[in-house]
Amino acid sequence: MRDLASALLSWDRFAVASVVAVRGSAPRPVGAAMAVGPGGQVIGSVSGGCVEAEVYDLARTVLSTSDPVFATFGYSDDTAFSVGLTCGGSLDVLVQRDSPSLRAALQASVDGYPVSVRFAADGRVFTESWMPAPRLLVFGAIDHAAAVAEIGRFLGYHVTVCDARAVFATPERFPAAHEVVVDWPHRYLASTHTDASTAVVVLTHDPKFDIPVLTEALAMPLAFVGALGSRRTHTERLERLREAGVTEWALARLRSPIGLDLGGRSPAETAVSIAAELVALRHGGTGLPLSVLSSPIHRDQESHGTDLSQRRRHAGRTAALPAPGHPDGVPSPQCPEVPVLLGAGQVPGDARVGLGLGRR
Repeated sequence: MRDLASALLSWDRFAVASVVAVRGSAPRPVGAAMAVGPGGQVIGSVSGGCVEAEVYDLARTVLSTSDPVFATFGYSDDTAFSVGLTCGGSLDVLVQRDSPSLRAALQASVDGYPVSVRFAADGRVFTESWMPAPRLLVFGAIDHAAAVAEIGRFLGYHVTVCDARAVFATPERFPAAHEVVVDWPHRYLASTHTDASTAVVVLTHDPKFDIPVLTEALAMPLAFVGALGSRRTHTERLERLREAGVTEWALARLRSPIGLDLGGRSPAETAVSIAAELVALRHGGTGLPLSVLSSPIHRDQESHGTDLSQRRRHAGRTAALPAPGHPDGVPSPQCPEVPVLLGAGQVPGDARVGLGLGRR
């Protein structure tokens, strides 16, 4: 639901359907949401198209009655061929109306606060945690950075482009970026908020920028540190980083040349390659074609770095060391005032109930 927040807040009323349970193979995970607005507008998805029509009808009903509805869809149902999941799994969907407390939670999430919402239906209680969007820091205001910013935003990152050259680092050149900063990369990285979900992509191709910012980045518990460049540039960069005092363990975390081997050359193709590596690392993928694998297509959600090295070794690929483990939950103190919350339920281990004081 969090990814729909801005649109939902622009509507005077809405009904939202959330996936609250998945069994077997299903195209969308728990937490996926679809909403219907006052004029019948629809945004989001709960199943990638399998049951959207039925859920849409339920949402229109809830929009009129304000009574929440709990529904289960699965391939074994009598309605399998009309509204069932052709992938063979099943899912539970909760459809509910908007409320002042839900709107408050959505606004807090848009403002960058960690939030947990809880709601009850059908004799059960559900909890959904919304953490601030992970940050993607792109250093180097070049054409590749514009493409990386666009695909990074599409993937749900809060994107910042930073360069010391004011003539290049302008919002007009990077419309997809949430922020464009004029500063020395290493100085900005040292001063801005980062955490274990932050990804750093260095595109500057200039040692006077690359070495200081990479030295800083490799000393931090970040999810991803990558740098663009040829293999020759990478070799020379490693020597300079060693001279700067970066350890071999830290150097093993550097993903350079950045990206998966897709064969592309253009800025857009390079950005897809970089994004592919980010996604593979975030979810523990191998980067290999699905057609040559027999493992499940949809894995359980995993943190940045989890098992990627092992998966790559099993796939016969060079493995990089994962980033150090990140702390559990929200690092900031929690506000005693809970702004939302509809009922009570089991809170995931990485969630905190209520509105955190810290923000992005």
